[in-house]
Amino acid sequence: MISANDLSPAELAALLHFHADAGVEWLLEEEAVDRFAEFEAMKAARRPAAQPQQERPTAEERPFPVDRQTSPRPSAAARPAPASSPQPAIPDGEAVQQARFVAEAARSLSELKTAIEAFNGCNLKHSARSTIFASGDVESRIMVIGSAPSAEDDREGMPFSGKSGQLFDKMLAAIGLSRSSVLLTQVIPWRPPGNRAASPAEMDICRPFIERQIALAEPQAILLLGNFAARFFFGENDTIHGLRGRWREIAVAERVIPAIASLHPQDLLTAPVNKRLAWNDLLAFQAKLNSLSLLRN
Repeated sequence: MISANDLSPAELAALLHFHADAGVEWLLEEEAVDRFAEFEAMKAARRPAAQPQQERPTAEERPFPVDRQTSPRPSAAARPAPASSPQPAIPDGEAVQQARFVAEAARSLSELKTAIEAFNGCNLKHSARSTIFASGDVESRIMVIGSAPSAEDDREGMPFSGKSGQLFDKMLAAIGLSRSSVLLTQVIPWRPPGNRAASPAEMDICRPFIERQIALAEPQAILLLGNFAARFFFGENDTIHGLRGRWREIAVAERVIPAIASLHPQDLLTAPVNKRLAWNDLLAFQAKLNSLSLLRN
């Protein structure tokens, strides 16, 4: 086993990040314990005691015959209780209704943020560290919506963090924008465990929150980043390559807003060859903002 004293600062930081991504938040022992060696020692200690139990006595050695029908059974208290799977705090249908109620009751983004942070009807909240909410310039009328928080977003408490966030900043700068000049948010406010896709029930519960953010911000143009965000708003099951690059209209709170989808920065880190496609989408977004007089000189 490697001691922390033998690691360089960079190696130790990488190890801590690995544990954080795996969900480890507390160290309960002052020194590391080799559980594998401990388990083998326990097996070795039990083996001699278990050996005599495997040798069944003969009929002559039995003090009396065992009646299977009358032999005592363990009481209900002695039997182990069956493992129960975690249940949602609120049934899905009721949670959707609650989400709609608290979202519609919010009269400002700050009120909506408080309401979402107090909402306990979505299981995703219980496994996430942070609630990711809109940030940036509310008055810009420009909105950028990502799919769901990543591990870095969850750790930092803000959308588009880490390496993908650094690339995202460069993408905005290339068309004359910055984080402070647009409104950034995510479709889902809480990171799904293991970066899995949100379930249909989780999407239904979170929909009132993102739609209310849009209604309160009143954007005139929206940039959707990632496959999940594009499918969520366009209502199609195509990949991002089939959904990107074309202006569409989405209806929210009796308003129709032009929206265009593009690849998420994380997609571009995975496949840099697609950066040319994202650049074309950004140019189309810039042209739309210019036509709406939303870009500031």
